[in-house]
Amino acid sequence: MVQEVAEGGQPFVITQNGKARAVLMDVRAHERLLATLAMLKLLAQSQESLNRGRSFTTSEVRARAHAALARAKRNG
Repeated sequence: MVQEVAEGGQPFVITQNGKARAVLMDVRAHERLLATLAMLKLLAQSQESLNRGRSFTTSEVRARAHAALARAKRNG
């Protein structure tokens, strides 16, 4: 199962009593997922900041993005 997921890149859903209980996925796919979630979180935070009238410079946004991706990799 692990070899199939690692080579094919497609996640494998593990069921228990006919219900999905866990997912086995390739490490690279997991890292991409974490990076995507980090970026989506930043976008949501940015939208909230704009709604409150706060904006950021390009360098501030880049620094926050790099920090979020670093956190995602450490926590992944």
